[in-house]
Amino acid sequence: MESAEAIYRKKTRTSSKIFERSKKLHVNGVSHNIRFFEPYPFVTKSAKGKHLIDVDSNKYVDFWMGHWSLILGHAAKEVIGTVKEQTNRGWMYGTVNKNTVELSEKIAKAVPVAEKIRYVSTGTEATMYAVRLARAVTGRKVVAKIDGGWHGYTTDLLKTVNWPFSESESSGLTDEEHIVSIPYNNLQESLRILQSVKSDLAAVIIEPVLGGAGCIPATKEYLKGIEEFAKKNNTLYILDEIVTGFRFRYGCIYDTMKLDPDIVTLGKIVGGGFPIGVICAKDEILKFSDTRVFSKKTRAYVGGGTFSANPMTMAAGHATLVALGRSKTTYAKIDGLGEKTRSGLAKAFDGKAIITGRGSLFMTHFAANGVTGVSNAADAAMCNTKTLQRFHFEMIARDGIFFLPGKLGAFSWAHSDADVKALVAAAERFSAQI
Repeated sequence: MESAEAIYRKKTRTSSKIFERSKKLHVNGVSHNIRFFEPYPFVTKSAKGKHLIDVDSNKYVDFWMGHWSLILGHAAKEVIGTVKEQTNRGWMYGTVNKNTVELSEKIAKAVPVAEKIRYVSTGTEATMYAVRLARAVTGRKVVAKIDGGWHGYTTDLLKTVNWPFSESESSGLTDEEHIVSIPYNNLQESLRILQSVKSDLAAVIIEPVLGGAGCIPATKEYLKGIEEFAKKNNTLYILDEIVTGFRFRYGCIYDTMKLDPDIVTLGKIVGGGFPIGVICAKDEILKFSDTRVFSKKTRAYVGGGTFSANPMTMAAGHATLVALGRSKTTYAKIDGLGEKTRSGLAKAFDGKAIITGRGSLFMTHFAANGVTGVSNAADAAMCNTKTLQRFHFEMIARDGIFFLPGKLGAFSWAHSDADVKALVAAAERFSAQI
């Protein structure tokens, strides 16, 4: 049988040529580290619905979906008309615009903690400002995060992201001594670590479902236990819902668990596919960013940026939330597709892989090193990640199914049961080879 790489190279000759040009100008040919995969990434020409089309006119059913941000699909009709209208009115004002107010009204009604909102252009900025805010409010320095937790490239939180967690993620980091890491879904050990730094603990930041670290949901008991410690210690409780916000329901996942965070960060879906980061917080917290009231010594400088709350993003985000709020079937449909996929993949791999996820998100972990279940990032790291990347690449080359190799998959409204069947069939073929 012809190798997947040989098939891929034949199908993507134009991509190969363009990528050679890209390598002359961009480090490793990309502008985001994870977008590179061997032997080279194809170059996308267009996208519509559930499909990516590359410059060689190959069509792929997309499960990456714009870093999981496109819950309605690529170029969704509910969004594209609004964006075209806004383009005619201008796409960058640099001033206050009505679109911002309208989007914030939608978010505030769906996210109880969003008594006050401030926009930035990326999730990295949102978590960076959330940490700064927590330190300003509490007067403390230490921030606790999860082993494997990913909150963007902010210097404050770039620690214990990739295995082995004991090694620094990068040179040039200046604040590692003020970041402690706790093990996901291990409440007893997490509380022991938090107790050891409680006098200077400004905040704990957690993803309710680990994204990049393996698509792993936190238990309600774990999230509640950490929150109880934080409240008693006057430590701010930050939930990073950049992946999970509006992914499983119209609103955030924390509200279904009766949690009471002080700050929630949003992104991805609420931008409708345009650049966005959102800091949502209780009024008593976000008021510290008010430069009219607080001096330089006491304020949390949350500045936004040139493109923060730009009218294009605000319009796209508003259109997306309107569509999600209006439909009574979107979440039931995509969650159902996710459930069928997790069940189908588990059956196809028959004990060779562990399938994690929730709702419309899912990920495959190929069992290795004695791992029989995946409840945290360490478990995920012990699985055979090279086999996962090979599985994803095989589907790109042979089946026209796209996952960013090694990453979780996400369903959108544009997907269907046929996509589940095709994915499971590809898994059955790959399972027979391993």
